[in-house]
Amino acid sequence: MGSMAMGKEKRGGMSTLLLGIRMFFNNPLSRVILRALSHEIEVNGRRQAIVYKALELYAGVDTTSCFTARFASHLMKGIIKFFMVLASGNEEEARNALRDPALIRGLTVVFQGLALYGATVPQKLPAPFQVVWNFTNMCNLACKHCYQRAGRALPNELNYEEKLRVIEQLDKANVPSLAFSGGEPTIHPHFLDMVYEASRRGMYVSVATNGMRFADIKFAEKAKKAGLRYVEVSIDSADPKKHDEFRGIVGCWEKAVKGLKNAAKLGLSTGMAVTLTRMNVDEVNDLINLAEDVGANRIIFFNFIPVGRGLENAEELDLNPLERERVLRKLARENSKRKIEVLSTAPQYGRIVLQVSRGQEISPTHFYVGSDPAVRALTEYIGGCGAGRIYCGIQPDGTVIPCVFMPIPVGSLRKETFWSIWITSQLMQDLRDREKLRGNGFCKKCPYKYICGGCRARAYAYTGDYLEGDPGCFYNIILWKKVKEKLRSLKNLESLQTTSWQSPNLVFK
Repeated sequence: MGSMAMGKEKRGGMSTLLLGIRMFFNNPLSRVILRALSHEIEVNGRRQAIVYKALELYAGVDTTSCFTARFASHLMKGIIKFFMVLASGNEEEARNALRDPALIRGLTVVFQGLALYGATVPQKLPAPFQVVWNFTNMCNLACKHCYQRAGRALPNELNYEEKLRVIEQLDKANVPSLAFSGGEPTIHPHFLDMVYEASRRGMYVSVATNGMRFADIKFAEKAKKAGLRYVEVSIDSADPKKHDEFRGIVGCWEKAVKGLKNAAKLGLSTGMAVTLTRMNVDEVNDLINLAEDVGANRIIFFNFIPVGRGLENAEELDLNPLERERVLRKLARENSKRKIEVLSTAPQYGRIVLQVSRGQEISPTHFYVGSDPAVRALTEYIGGCGAGRIYCGIQPDGTVIPCVFMPIPVGSLRKETFWSIWITSQLMQDLRDREKLRGNGFCKKCPYKYICGGCRARAYAYTGDYLEGDPGCFYNIILWKKVKEKLRSLKNLESLQTTSWQSPNLVFK
C-alpha cells in the first residue's frame, strides 16, 4: 500500500462517494431529502428503500424501476458527479463497484443512518455492515482459545426454518455482509443451503473456518457455486506441530493450508487468520511468509480475548500491553513493505498505523490499511472497535450479541426482529457513543478514541465493564497492572464476565 500522489490523481471512487454523501447530507435541509429517499417502495413483490433502487439504476443494474426510483436516480447522479469532480474521485470505479448488491446495501445503510441520526462521530447506523453468525457449536477441533468452547451442537440451536427466517430478518434490515462462524460452520448440513439463501438475497457471504473441509476441492467448488465470496482460514503457527497442538488434532495444519490454497485457486477472496498469543508472537515474519506462499489476499492478526475456552488459558496466552504494542508496530511496518495486506482486529492498530506512517496511512477498520485521503477523512466516523456499532453477532440459538468475543445477550431472534434489537438495545447504544467511555482507563480521554476507542470485549472480559479502558493498550498499562492485581484467580475473572453486565454496581473499581 504505497503512498498515493496528490494533485490530479484520481482518488478511490467509493471512499470519495462516502465522504461526499456525509458532507452533502450533513444539514437539516438535505436530511429531509434523505428521509424521503429512505422510504420504502414495493418492486416485484419486495420492499426496498427508494435510495437502494436509485443506486441500482445509477449503476445500470436495474433499468425498469418505477418513476419515483428513476427520479431519485437522476438526483443521486447529479450529487455523485458533483462530488467526484470536486474531490477528484473516480466515478467510473464507484459506478462499477455499485453493481455489487452488497455495496448498494452498505451505501443504503449509510444513507439511512444519516437520515435518522445526522452525521455522528462515530457514525450511527440503522443496521450493521456485517453480522457474524455463530452458525453452530459443532466443531471438529478443540482449540485452546475458542471463545465458544465449541465441540458438540447445543440442544437449542435454530432449526432449518428458523435459520431461513434469520436470513430473511437480516435481508429486511439491509445488512450488507453475513459471515458464518462457529464452532465450525462448514461441517453443519445446513451450511451450503444458508450460504445460497443469503447470497441469493444480495448479501456478501463469507466464512471463518478451520479450513479442513476446504481441503476437499469438491466441497470448495460447491461453496463457491452456492455464493460464498470470502474464505478466512485460521492458522496459528507456521510450525505444523505447534498449530496442531494448539488446536488439538494432529494433521489439521496440513488440511488448513491446503484448504486456503484451494480457496485461492478457485478465485475466492481469501484471508489467513492468526490469533496473536505468546505462542506465536515471535513468528510474525514466518506467518506472513506462509500467507504469501499459499496465495492469500490478506493476513489478519486477531486480538486474543479471554472468553470461552480462552478464559481458561488467558495467563498462558495473552500478551501484555507492551508486547502487543511492539507486535502491532511490527505489523504496521510489514504492511508498508509487503505485497499482501497485513491487518489486525486490535483497535489500537488504527492509531499505530497512523503513528508509524507519520500520518501517511490509516487503518480505520481491520479491512483496510492505505493512504486514500478520502478514507483518511472518514477515519473518525468509521474507525475503531465495531462491536454493537458496525457489526454484531448471532449465537447458534438466535441470541443477538454485540460481539462474538462479548457474549452478552441483547435479544432473541426467536422473539424479536433483528432490526428492533439493533435499534433499541441500550447496551449497543452505549457502544455507539464514545462519550460514554468511563472508568479508570485512558480510553475516555485518549486523543485517538474516535479511530480506536479500545477493544470493548477486552474491557468487559478483564473489568466487567464494557465502557472501561481497554487493559490491552499501552496507554492503559496502569489499568492493566491494577486488573492483574485484582484478578488473581480464574474464578474472579469468570465471575466478572457472568454477572457484571446485569448490574452497573458490579463493575471493576
